[in-house]
Amino acid sequence: MFKTISFLIAVPITVIGFSSFYNNEEEEGVLEYGARLEKLDEGFSFTEGPTADAEGNIFFTDQPNDRIMKWSIAGELSTFLQPGGRSNGLSFDSKGVLWSCADEKNELWQIDRTKKVTPVPLTYNSKLLNGPNDLWINSKGGIYFTDPYYQRPWWTHKSMPQELQGVYYLSPDSKTMIRVIADLVQPNGIVGTPDGKTLFVADIGDNKTYSYTINKDHTLSNKKLFCDLGSDGMTIDSEGNIYLTGNGVTIFDKGGKQICHIDVPEGWTANCCFGGKDLKDLYITATKGLYRIRTRVTGTKG
Repeated sequence: MFKTISFLIAVPITVIGFSSFYNNEEEEGVLEYGARLEKLDEGFSFTEGPTADAEGNIFFTDQPNDRIMKWSIAGELSTFLQPGGRSNGLSFDSKGVLWSCADEKNELWQIDRTKKVTPVPLTYNSKLLNGPNDLWINSKGGIYFTDPYYQRPWWTHKSMPQELQGVYYLSPDSKTMIRVIADLVQPNGIVGTPDGKTLFVADIGDNKTYSYTINKDHTLSNKKLFCDLGSDGMTIDSEGNIYLTGNGVTIFDKGGKQICHIDVPEGWTANCCFGGKDLKDLYITATKGLYRIRTRVTGTKG
């Protein structure tokens, strides 16, 4: 049903350099000393949704070209799946299944190791969702995902199906879905802490990012303003630093203080994730390019 095209490309890596800043000289930066931003590949239409598998290989989407790409730890680029359901955000669960926000039909997709696709159709109040955009999967397989509205050329409908742009939780068995956030303008980037206690959600429509306490019943409480910056995508490292995207990558410590900025030579930086064998390489998807920079910290696969 879904055609898979695989090819490998040997890609010359371009070293670009970076600019970063720290709040004071006593703070230790998140980037490895002397690190430079590398352009790994270019020529995409719009890169998004990077995530790492258990080995550290990076999977990301090129949504306008309807494909999911793979950058291996050996430095090889290949097309993992095409067509790809117009996928946007990606994430692996603890079983090694790749989940995607496949907004061609406003679904989530499960993609197993053999590349078999199992669509998970989603509705709320008997209506189609706006367009699942980004997701975070907890250790038990529960999925939190954002549902903003961005009109797509492949849709037949021209207006927002839902009455608001919300955030949802889908149970591990995919049988129960609840709306957990209903008061944001346009939620987009999302990530949780590895201990499963805190969720961060970026309201790109209001240029703010919030933190929430994750309750035992999977609802959210204790909403707090984390920083006055929205984000397209986001990730978190093992020290609790949060990485927001848009104008390059802006990094905040766990208290919400900005500690670093990575300039990326593209008009828009969509997302980022940690990968590589030791999870110390930050991979960045930015419009037509895929980038990488070495960090001091160990990342997470969130």
